[in-house]
Amino acid sequence: MADKRDYYEVLGIQRGAAADEIKRAYRQLARKFHPDVNKDPDAESRFKEVSEAYEVLSDDRKRQMYDQFGHAGPRGAGGAGVEGFPFGDIGDLFESFFGGATSGRRGPQRGSDLRLRLELTFEEAVFGVDREVQLPRSESCLICGGSGAEPGKQPVRCTKCGGSGEVRRVQQSIFGQFVNVTPCDRCRGEGQIVEHRCKECSGRGRVERVRAIQVPVPPGVDDGTEMRMPGQGEGGDKGGPNGDLYVVFQVKPHPVLKRDGFDLVYELPLNVAQAALGAEVTVPTLEGDEVLTVPPGTQHGRVLRVREKGVPKLQRSGITAGRGDFRTVVRVEVPKQLTSRQRELLEELAASFEGREHAPAAAAAGPAVARPDNPNGRVSSNRRDKKRNKKGFFDKVKEAVGLDDDGEGADG
Repeated sequence: MADKRDYYEVLGIQRGAAADEIKRAYRQLARKFHPDVNKDPDAESRFKEVSEAYEVLSDDRKRQMYDQFGHAGPRGAGGAGVEGFPFGDIGDLFESFFGGATSGRRGPQRGSDLRLRLELTFEEAVFGVDREVQLPRSESCLICGGSGAEPGKQPVRCTKCGGSGEVRRVQQSIFGQFVNVTPCDRCRGEGQIVEHRCKECSGRGRVERVRAIQVPVPPGVDDGTEMRMPGQGEGGDKGGPNGDLYVVFQVKPHPVLKRDGFDLVYELPLNVAQAALGAEVTVPTLEGDEVLTVPPGTQHGRVLRVREKGVPKLQRSGITAGRGDFRTVVRVEVPKQLTSRQRELLEELAASFEGREHAPAAAAAGPAVARPDNPNGRVSSNRRDKKRNKKGFFDKVKEAVGLDDDGEGADG
């Protein structure tokens, strides 16, 4: 038996390679050494070698037997060897013995599926959009209809296999006589040979084209959502149906909004005065600004909810049923730096919580006496403090943070 290269070496993979690695390596090498593409003298033999290696390693049973016994197979007592078991299971064995093997000639084959990653803005994912993409794919040749022959010409029957696409060889082994059935190397298992090749596809029956595809993005898709578009994959072989196109969406993040399921979430910063006294604030939704009323005494982390302002609820059927909510999460911000007036008011607040009087620092310096005959009509600091003290404490807080309703600012 002639020496053969290791099948793993032929495909350039490790012995522990997974099935998808084997398939990927085979496709790359098959495209590289295909006789229709590579015109080197040894391309055809390399193509056969790659196909033979893939036929064994892609089948779990054949691969296990190859890993155990190699090319020669198990050795008998007399030293005669079996040149590999060409059978996938016991049914194949009996079919080979009694001539029941089916024809290797291939019929129409479904085209391969394609996968496309499509980037969307946050708004496009929420409300949906129609996007046009340029998709390169393999399609059936329109000139020859996928046959690979020139218009008006037909493929002829292979003389080596008689049109069956298979070649049978009888082999002797320690077990007796075996019939080894392999794809015909002249017609590559097709049973037909194209003598007059189509000029458009060079006899391959397929051409590479770039198609403009409209992708209807439904409202409510999320990052990682996958959508199947039937029939938009690669064209089938010998008139077979097209494969499918799988579109995977990648959604860009929003500057201020986040998504939680079908809800939209916005974090609202409030100062202590707004949280204690309540306020009307404007929050940015995807449909424009919305005025939101913050009730007095709002605590940090409180959630204010606006119904039906979130993401459309996309169902598996592709239709939407209602919308999620818009959630505003309150974040009360404590100031890191205070003016003297703000510190005075907070100290007064702290004292009121402890149930004791708080004497303002200005009062400790001694009040100025107001005289009735003051010609300039100036108001003493004592009267000014009394006027200030007529205001409620929270009015003073609002005044200190610039929220005074009557427009009167704090004393400098």
